[in-house]
Amino acid sequence: QVQLQESGPGLVKPSQTLSLTCTVSGGSITTDYYYWSWIRQPPGRGLEWIGYIAASGGTYYSPFLKSRTSISRDTSKNQFTLQLSSVTPEDAAVYYCARGGFGTRWLWEYWGQGTQVTVSS
Repeated sequence: QVQLQESGPGLVKPSQTLSLTCTVSGGSITTDYYYWSWIRQPPGRGLEWIGYIAASGGTYYSPFLKSRTSISRDTSKNQFTLQLSSVTPEDAAVYYCARGGFGTRWLWEYWGQGTQVTVSS
């Protein structure tokens, strides 16, 4: 059973960089044909996909957030990390990490519990 757990600060100041880490257990982030995503849900709105890192280490980002997004990984710790720069209050959301099903990028099979991020000075 794959398990994902988000961690990081719950409060970020405007213009700063948000950094969240997803720790994975029960499966390796380097296993072929799996994609590891970051997704968020702002208050009162639907889910918004941010980007993914593939088993190969390649990344792909939402065009709406691409200029501010970076996803990286630490294979020795089986973790992947989201960095979102120049945050504004509109970036406040519950942030989730998730894994797609075999060979699928956007059909998420496993989710973390989510972590609330507030953007405020």
